[in-house]
This record gives sequence, structure tokens and C-alpha cells, in this order.
Amino acid sequence: MENKWKDSSAQAAIEKYSDVHEDIALRIYTSRLIGADPALVLHGGGNTSVKSRTKNKVNEEVDVLYVKGSGWDLDTIEPPGLPGVLLDHLIKLRDLDSLSDEDMVNEQRTHLLDANSPNPSVETLLHAFLPHKFIDHSHADASLVIANQPDAEKTCQKIFGNTIGIVPYIMPGFALAKAAAEVYEKDKNVEGLMLINHGLFTFGSTAKESYDRHIHAVTLAEEYIAKKQPKAFTPLEGPAINEGEKKIFNALAPILRGLYGQKSGKSWVVCHRKSEKAKAFASSEECSTWSQVGTATPDHVIRTKQKPLLLNLKQWQSVDLLRDEVASALETYYKNYHQYFKLNKDAKGVDKTELDPLPRVLLVAGLGLVTIGKTIKETKIAADIYLHTIDIIHKSFSVGDYAPLKSDDLFDMEYWSLEQAKLGKSKASVLQGKVAYITGAASGIGLATAKLFAEQGANLYLADLSEDKLNKAADMIRGKHKVGVTAQVLNVVDENAVRESFAEVVANYGGVDFLISNAGNAMQGAIGEIELKVLRQSFELNFFAHQILASEAVRLFLIQKTGGVLLFNASKAAFNPGKDFGPYALPKAAIVALTKQYALDYGQFGIRSNAINADRIRTALFAEEVVKERAAARGLSADDYFKSNLLQQEVFDTDVAQGFLNLALAEKTTGSILTIDGGNIAASPR
Repeated sequence: MENKWKDSSAQAAIEKYSDVHEDIALRIYTSRLIGADPALVLHGGGNTSVKSRTKNKVNEEVDVLYVKGSGWDLDTIEPPGLPGVLLDHLIKLRDLDSLSDEDMVNEQRTHLLDANSPNPSVETLLHAFLPHKFIDHSHADASLVIANQPDAEKTCQKIFGNTIGIVPYIMPGFALAKAAAEVYEKDKNVEGLMLINHGLFTFGSTAKESYDRHIHAVTLAEEYIAKKQPKAFTPLEGPAINEGEKKIFNALAPILRGLYGQKSGKSWVVCHRKSEKAKAFASSEECSTWSQVGTATPDHVIRTKQKPLLLNLKQWQSVDLLRDEVASALETYYKNYHQYFKLNKDAKGVDKTELDPLPRVLLVAGLGLVTIGKTIKETKIAADIYLHTIDIIHKSFSVGDYAPLKSDDLFDMEYWSLEQAKLGKSKASVLQGKVAYITGAASGIGLATAKLFAEQGANLYLADLSEDKLNKAADMIRGKHKVGVTAQVLNVVDENAVRESFAEVVANYGGVDFLISNAGNAMQGAIGEIELKVLRQSFELNFFAHQILASEAVRLFLIQKTGGVLLFNASKAAFNPGKDFGPYALPKAAIVALTKQYALDYGQFGIRSNAINADRIRTALFAEEVVKERAAARGLSADDYFKSNLLQQEVFDTDVAQGFLNLALAEKTTGSILTIDGGNIAASPR
């Protein structure tokens, strides 16, 4: 493993964080070095600390432990992510015979320098009870291969000699902190500690010394592992093995979204992490036993559950047969999880509420690694963790064996309140887990709708003809909202391209929940004089494109079996056509009929179909000269033209976006045409 310490970078960190003590600046620097390497830590894993001195409010010098705080990742940590705790008090706690988790958290919080700080790490006392100034803790892949060997202590002796002490597995907290300190005190020459089934600690008098020792220990483990011949996977056989990844995922993902939705009453997104190693593992005979042993380190259990769901799909004759096969496998997993919960709950005599039993990781023969979560972030975290887990498992069996924590210890970790707190308890967004496909998304009503749906938690698939505008819009939304955003340059009149775009929606999210069919163009001409070619072009864009989009969305809705929403941008022209606007008004009138037909034909499946009748919105639909011409015909200025309605207020694209959102959330409304025009009786649907 490469040692990435650079004196110049360390000095730059000291200068950058000149408003805090040099100790903290260097602690930030090496924490980020460790956090930036996924072979060391992933997504909030690991923790670091430094002991320093500062003055309190009455100008007394006090010893302080600055330790990683809950909710911070090492790769992005800043000074506020290192809450300071009064060290003298923490050290006194070691004299206690026992300390509950709740009391431990209270003692740490009540002795913070700043009451607004995040909760210090659950391993704060371990950092406090060791005397070293700098301490680094990681879940390095190589160290976990060694720590999960059944003879881990002997293996560590071979690799590290007497430089690393060995701590038997104990749940993080007070007891582990005391045990680790005792192991160190038996041989104060050690440079670190290997916590069995858990991870690696190193320490030193300087940030560089602790970091150097950490990288050196991991490198020794990597070199030991590299000397062992990797075990070959034994390929599975089955109908899905040679079907192709895209075909398997496109068939499987919408079914998964639907089944998970039916089981939980929530919405989910599905991720396929492309990896030849994961595909080979999932498609091997070894997978059925190796993957079911347990997690590589205990805190992964809250992200991946204790075991993945295995699928070697056989039923390709129909969607219904495939759904039945997946549902059966899911039900078996569900029952096994309930049994695991009940067995451990009863054996331990604890009062716990069963967590969501649905698997987050699936290993699919012929496809590889699939993860599912309520947000894109959840799926990515689970995928990152399990991709490393596959490598750890494979190397563990190649080195010797794989003996991680047993299910009873994993249960303690999974149901530990301090571990669950890492997931956060914030209220879910209204549209969390939902997926919205929006056309004409680069500007105007489409962009306003995309922004609003993202604000409410929906993942987006944005389509438009303008690549530059579309990419700018997508980047802007990504920067403001923590949702998935996929942008696709698309001509909606290209039937094949539209159908392929829905395959891309599945590839990115697993399916779709809302179609906002918004793209259009206002073609003009006296209806008796217009060329048929122009009229047909208008119908292609303003009607048939909507039909192709809707039919593809409905196809996915029917596979998911969790309903779905079609939302069309109609126009006041459908009810109140303007002079020489027949080429635009006619297909828009057809859109109103299309809206109602979908409501009629698919309401029984929980699929809703509604449209918005908007008027006089400042968008690129009408050129500036057209607006001036229409305003002049009414004796109005351009600005007054937009306010020429019963309410005498201009209607904005954001108002239409709000209308789309309201219809998306109106669970008992279908076949409706919502008017948003400030009041125009001639254009009202009734």
C-alpha cells in the first residue's frame, strides 16, 4: 500500500487550518489520507483522534481528546468533525467496573468542550484509554482478511511479529476500551492493535508516525495475502448465466422494485454494480456458502444486512413466472431473517423491535452485484461495501478460511442503538425512492418541474434536445439535492430512442414512478392552408411522442405492480384554440383524450393519468416576436399580456410545476385536467 504522506501537504494543511491548533490540522490531514483510500475505510468507517491541550472559558489549560464525530466521513472531515472531550474525565471512567452504552454517551456528551458538537465516536473511550497522542483506526481490507481467520492470532504473529497486539472480539464500547488498554499495557512496545473480526488500530507520538505505522501494517498484510494462490471459482450452470447482464437486470429490477414496494409500502431504487469479480463470484458454486457466512466487519451489517439474497434465475418464459420465482426467494429470505431475529431476541432476553427484513444486497448469477435502497446513496454505500466484501471473502478462503462474527454477535451490532444512530433518523422526503422521467427538462416548465420533484426527494431522468442546457440543468440539481440525476439527450419523436431510454431508466434506478410528458412545440398556420407535412410533424411531437412515452411508462408500471402516474402537458389550446394555431391545438386536444383514455384503461391497476391545461407561461415555446404579436392584437404590452387573466396575475413555470407535483401526490385523482392559467373561462374544461 502506498504511503501518501507528503511534508509539503502536511504543511499546507497547517496553513489552511491556521485557526485551529496544529495538532488538529495534522489530524485532519492524515484522517483524510486514510479516508480517501477505499481499501482502508468506506462510508463513515474507521475513526481517528488526537490528544492536545487548550484553554477553557476560565483560561485554564485542559487536556482534550479530539475524536471523529458521528456523521462525519474521514475523507471529508473538517475541524467541526473532531469534537473535543475533556480527557481527564474520560480516563477516570476506566476505574469503573461497568458503564452502560447510554451512560457512556452521556458522560462523553456532558464533557464536550462545545455542546453543539456531534456525538463523539462510539470508540472514544478506546482512544482515551490508550496514552498515545495520535491514534488511527481503519477497516482495511487486508487487515480484515487476517482478522477473520480462525487462527488470526497465529497469523498476525507470522505477519507482524511482536509489533501488533491482539485484542479478542468485544462489542465496541466500555468493555472493549478497557480490554484494548490492557493488551497494550502488557507490551508497551507494540505499534498497534489488531481487533479480531473488527479492524486495525495504530498509534504514535506524531500524526506521521501513527499514519506510517498504519500503512506499514496494512502493507505487510497485503504482502502476506499476495503470496497465496487465489482459489478459482467453480462456474454455476443455469438458464440466466448466458442471458447477458442488461437483459437480466432489465427483467429483474422492475420486479424487485414492485415486490419491495408491496412488502414495505415504500419506494426503492435498484443499482447494478458492474464488476467482473462480482459477476464471477455470484455465478460460482462457492457463492452459495461463502456469501452466507457473515459480514467482513460488524458495522457493515447496518448497510448490507448479515447475508445477501442469492438468485440463479430460471423462469424466463414470462414476467409473471419470473416475479413468482423472485417473490419466492424473497419470502424465504424474509422468513429466515425473522427466524434469526426471534432466535437471538429470545436467547438474549432483550426487548427489540424487528427491523426491516428486506435484503439490501443481491448476488445474481450471470449478473453480479445488485443493491437496493430507499435512496441512491444507500444503494451506492451497500454496493461499495459489498464489492470489497467479495474480495475479502475470496482472499480469506485463499489464505485459509473465513470466520467472521457469528450471527448472535452480528445481531447485537445490528440492533445496537448506537450503531443504528449512524443511519440517522431524519424524516424521509415526500418522494423518497420515487423516479420521475421528465421530457423538455432543460428549461421552462420541464426544468421547474425537475427542480421541484428533486426538492421533494425524487430521482430524475431528464430528457431534452439541448445537450448544453440539459447538462447545466442536471449539474445544478445535483449540486443542490441529494438525489439521482440522469440526463439524456433525446428526440422524443424517435420511437426506438424513446424505448431505449426506458431501458436506461431501469439501468439507473430499476424502474419509474412518474412520467411528466412535457416536451412540445407550437407550430402555426391556418388549418385549411397548412401543409400536411407540417401538421404531421406537429402530431409526431405534440401527440405521438406522448403516446410512445406513456406506453413505455405503463409497461414498466404493470411490471412493478405498484401503480404509477402519467402527467401530460396539454394546453389551453385544447379547449380554446387561437387563430392560426390549429397545428398546435389539434394534437393538444388529442392529448386531453389520451389522458382520459389511459385513465379509463389502466385505472384498475392503480395507474393514474392526468394533464395540466396551462396558458401564457414565459417559456421558449413561443418566440419573443410571437408574444409581441399576440399582445399587440389585444392592445397589450408583452408584460400585460402575461397578466391578462381573471386574477390579473402572471402565471409562472413554477406554478405549473407545483400543479404537476399536486397531481403526482393526488392518490385518488385520475382523468383530470388541471387548469393553471390565472383564469380563462373560455379555456376551462367544464
